[in-house]
Amino acid sequence: MSGALLMRAQARNNAWANHRLLNFCAGLSQAEFEQQRMGFFPSLRATLNHILIIDHFYVDALEGGTLGPAAWADREPCRDVASLQAAQSAVDDRLIAWCEALRDEEMGRIIEVQRGHRVQRERVDRLLLHLFQHQIHHRGQAHAMLGRAAPQLDEFYCWGEAHLRAPEFAALGWSEDDLWAERR
Repeated sequence: MSGALLMRAQARNNAWANHRLLNFCAGLSQAEFEQQRMGFFPSLRATLNHILIIDHFYVDALEGGTLGPAAWADREPCRDVASLQAAQSAVDDRLIAWCEALRDEEMGRIIEVQRGHRVQRERVDRLLLHLFQHQIHHRGQAHAMLGRAAPQLDEFYCWGEAHLRAPEFAALGWSEDDLWAERR
């Protein structure tokens, strides 16, 4: 498997896991969404907003933007699940589109990340791996906050289980075949 194909699959896995987790959270009351819980951030709202703002930070950098630390000027830009779902879906779509255009020969290209007082220069492959790990890390914390009722988030790559994901993939506008298509 090529590195670019792996990153495209990871971008879609990321979007699917966000979709699944936020759909589950849509069934919570506003009070449950804001409820104080044990975690690095004090609530589901704070945790899921953190994922969003860091996605804005890194996706903007990948796109050549200069948003930098302004991404986290408002630590909780989305006060409810519906607005968070819309914003997260939009940034997930941007990341998928960026990864869809990625080619293997670009994996070592340098991306400039605006850090306010300095510019960080990072390889594409390393920046994407960091971004995906960040998402997994904080979605895991949100998952733990929800307890046993939380949806499974690690079934994306299970062979022979595509029929179970088909309705969710359709809601996202893609199919299992979109995951593994090599781009030339």
